[in-house]
Amino acid sequence: MAEDFPFEISPMFEGERIRKNDMYVELSGPKSIGFELVKAAEMDDVVDGKFNMIGPDIQDMEEGGRYPFAMIYKIAGELVEEDLESIVERRNHDFQNYIQGLMHLNQRYDVWVRLSKEAVEKGVTSFESIAQAIMMLFKNELPFIEKVEATYITDKDEIEKLMDEAKAKYKARDDRTRNLHDEDVDTFYGCTLCQSFAPSNVCVITPDRISLCGAINWFDGRAAAKVDPEGPQFPIPKGDVIDAESGEYTGVNETAKSLSSGEYDRIKLHSFFEYPHTSCGCFEVVGFYIPEVDGIGWVDRDFNESAPNGLPFSTMAGQTGGGKQISGFLGVGINYFRSPKFIQSDGGWERVVWMPKHLKDRVYDDIPDDIADKIATEEDVSDLETLRNFLEEKNHPIVNRWEKEEEEEAAEEKETPQQAAPAMQMPASMPMNMPAMPTSGSGGVKVILKNAKVSVDKIIIKKNE
Repeated sequence: MAEDFPFEISPMFEGERIRKNDMYVELSGPKSIGFELVKAAEMDDVVDGKFNMIGPDIQDMEEGGRYPFAMIYKIAGELVEEDLESIVERRNHDFQNYIQGLMHLNQRYDVWVRLSKEAVEKGVTSFESIAQAIMMLFKNELPFIEKVEATYITDKDEIEKLMDEAKAKYKARDDRTRNLHDEDVDTFYGCTLCQSFAPSNVCVITPDRISLCGAINWFDGRAAAKVDPEGPQFPIPKGDVIDAESGEYTGVNETAKSLSSGEYDRIKLHSFFEYPHTSCGCFEVVGFYIPEVDGIGWVDRDFNESAPNGLPFSTMAGQTGGGKQISGFLGVGINYFRSPKFIQSDGGWERVVWMPKHLKDRVYDDIPDDIADKIATEEDVSDLETLRNFLEEKNHPIVNRWEKEEEEEAAEEKETPQQAAPAMQMPASMPMNMPAMPTSGSGGVKVILKNAKVSVDKIIIKKNE
């Protein structure tokens, strides 16, 4: 049946990147709006193989243009249930990337699609051929789907009208795990959907930690593993608890070693600095360490400015992604902010010092009351100096860490008076492959450490007499 389409269909095209100069059109993405949604339905409510188009089709679009874009799939079958919606939705990412000349990134309302000029030249002039290919793959690869119907939308008004419904659906899925926690279950779930882009990524989904893409929670993983045992979602026996606070388990470590081909053999699910969870590229938010204030900031895809450290999301995402395990950078799904175990081994919310306002507003009700108004946004600060002033003015808990460090430094200076310069405290495991920062002056020695992990308790800087 694949020969009926004006494009090749194969997993070999996963990971294909379509650059701006090779792009015919861009759909949704960071400079437009859109979403993807799968809805479970009764058999009588689905017309199998039907395609609906609302708004201009590919043949009506201008080359180089950018358009809003939404995809809605209704699925039905004897085994189809609501718990499977997000799993099928995430497989849309997988299957779209099977199509040569089509690039699909992200998920939910962060979806981002590009179609190449070459694909259009070969005859991809309608979304119907793409939708029909995806529906075919859904039924072939997910046999519990007996009927599927697709609706693609490029009309902005229609997408805006349906966006609230889609977001409500996502929220309802996420809320299911609110009262279930890691200690309540014996099995976690893994996902390998992003390994085509990040070969060493090890995505571990637990009741207290949603997938990095934010699309799959623990219930979703369980449902997917049940109906598709050979699929990309699978059970991970939790094993013995090594450290409950940081979220380290023997079963997770064994899986990490296996899935990463030995690249990693330890993962601490709720740690920011020491053996943190790997980061793929589909994460919704990047966390970044700010050594100047010993705090952690978070930035999401929708923030187009630079964070107080002078870096935009794109730069930090490039540093974080690819399936790497980096102390000082961490990719997460937004719902992880609502977890009671949120980076708990490194201070949790008391370590958070900055977030974009729209992101902070989105999770505001889940931030502890005594810290919520002490976390800065771009409306409060513009750089590291104003960030530090803000934190002092608000008496953020991080200030207590500074005072404690200063007391320790003073005590050390009394013991070793020849060391006159103040000591600079760092976490036990600092990222050593952060983007290079500009320096001034001349002479000295330049040291570049790539993919290195250096553990230190303290660094003391002193001036040569």
